[in-house]
Amino acid sequence: MNDELRIMSNKSMVIGHRSSVVSLIVFFLFIVSSLNAQVKTAIDSTSIKIGEQITYTVSVETDSTNLVVFPEGQTFMPLEVIDSYDIDTLKNKDKFNLIKKYGLTQFDSGAYTIPKQKIIIGDKTFFTDSLQVEVRNVVVDTTKQGLYDIKPLIEVEKPASNWWKYLLITLLILGVVAFLIYWFIWRKKPLTEEEEIALLPPYDRAKLALKKLDESDYLENDEIKDYYSELTFIIRKYLDEKVYDRALESTTDELISRLKLLKEGNQVDISQEDIKNLESILKRADLVKFAKSAVDKELAKLDRNTIDVEIDHVKEALPEPTEEEKLLDEKYRAEQERKKKRNKIILTVAISLFLLIGTVIGFGIKYGFGYVKDTIIGHESKELLEGNWVTSDYGVPPVTISTPKVLKRVELPLPDDVKAQVNMTSFMYGALADEFSVGVTTTTYKNAPKEGVNMERAVEGSLKAIESQGAKDISVFKEKYTTPNGAEGLKVHGSLKVDGFNTGNLVETKYVMLAFASQNVLQQIIITYPVNDTYADQMIDRILNSVELKKSEE
Repeated sequence: MNDELRIMSNKSMVIGHRSSVVSLIVFFLFIVSSLNAQVKTAIDSTSIKIGEQITYTVSVETDSTNLVVFPEGQTFMPLEVIDSYDIDTLKNKDKFNLIKKYGLTQFDSGAYTIPKQKIIIGDKTFFTDSLQVEVRNVVVDTTKQGLYDIKPLIEVEKPASNWWKYLLITLLILGVVAFLIYWFIWRKKPLTEEEEIALLPPYDRAKLALKKLDESDYLENDEIKDYYSELTFIIRKYLDEKVYDRALESTTDELISRLKLLKEGNQVDISQEDIKNLESILKRADLVKFAKSAVDKELAKLDRNTIDVEIDHVKEALPEPTEEEKLLDEKYRAEQERKKKRNKIILTVAISLFLLIGTVIGFGIKYGFGYVKDTIIGHESKELLEGNWVTSDYGVPPVTISTPKVLKRVELPLPDDVKAQVNMTSFMYGALADEFSVGVTTTTYKNAPKEGVNMERAVEGSLKAIESQGAKDISVFKEKYTTPNGAEGLKVHGSLKVDGFNTGNLVETKYVMLAFASQNVLQQIIITYPVNDTYADQMIDRILNSVELKKSEE
């Protein structure tokens, strides 16, 4: 009896235990079914032609308090997102139904699998089911539609720059400076009255001086002293230039004695009467100037006429210049012209150097002397920074980036086992051995894990690849990075050493690497640039600020 009771008790315990397990399983299935019921996916077609669009719809039913995060970026690879529509919100009692649609396409025929998509609801993560899509070729009836050769590549002209404006301004400034130098230095200026008189022969100059003395007001104003001073200066000046070169500074007695000696030596054929007339007028002038002797105006006029006659007599008494004297005089004038020209050249060069040095100093103060030096001599990084930059999209999904030069597509050598697992496209300017290089690489994994591409591991692989190319002493600093349009990724930067010219000497170089990952796509940007280069630093800032990845809202 006790054994029966014990057996019955054990059976009841087993039945109770089974019922509790069943209850837990039912409860778990209920929870799972309720969670799965929150997320629904659908596509409007499972078979399309190349380039046609599939509408992929995700529906989420949740409370208003839960934050819902839909897939962003190119997470539908191998299908490409060509449009991401705004979220529609429908209210159903105390629940909200959020509907998000994506436009997908593919340009190669074949059978494709839309991978599972990760959706975050509150603090929980859900994965949608994968879906199969067939992309069919477009059948062309060649009996109706002819076939044509592939069109050749067309050279695209570079965008016009503003270099001609700077050239025009430079030529304008040089023209103004040249005109000013010509106007004030080289131009034959109109002569002043004094300059024209100075170019006259001594005889004509003396005659003109007497005429101007007649037009003066000395005698009318009883300025006899000034009158005689001017009169004696005229005759002394003439004698100084033609007879005795110290006539202006000699006393009257010294000058008369010199004239007598010249006559006795047959150097000047002047008469004794002419010498006596000159002596009389000069001594009378000395009395007027120094002894304040009074002289009648008529006598002063008579002395003026006598001086006029004596100038003629002196001119007649002077011997004709010989051919040698004429030649020496011609050489003298030519030498004077050469001196004037040489002085003009020296002045022009001095002004030009002054303006050039002043311009360099001015620009140096404003922009820095290093910048001015690099502008004149030339600097590779500066030329790249100030050149015509190119903004373009590279790869699929596209990476938008601005670079000093256009990036060209290159085929990177990959092992066969790696080729079987990924599709890689690379665009480069320069190389690791160059002072400056930019590369954009997009890698699509054919069998990516559910959790997506591991950026940390991918970056380590890229650094090993750089090291395999000859880089040494690589320093690594990592930080999170967000592009100007909000795409989040990983930034790796530091320095490395490379033998750029195969000389055996390692040169230190900086590098920056950006990595962005989605479900099965890795996008990388690698830049190398010289250290202690201000222009290179500015280029890097400009490049990094231009990076954009297509977001789901676009």
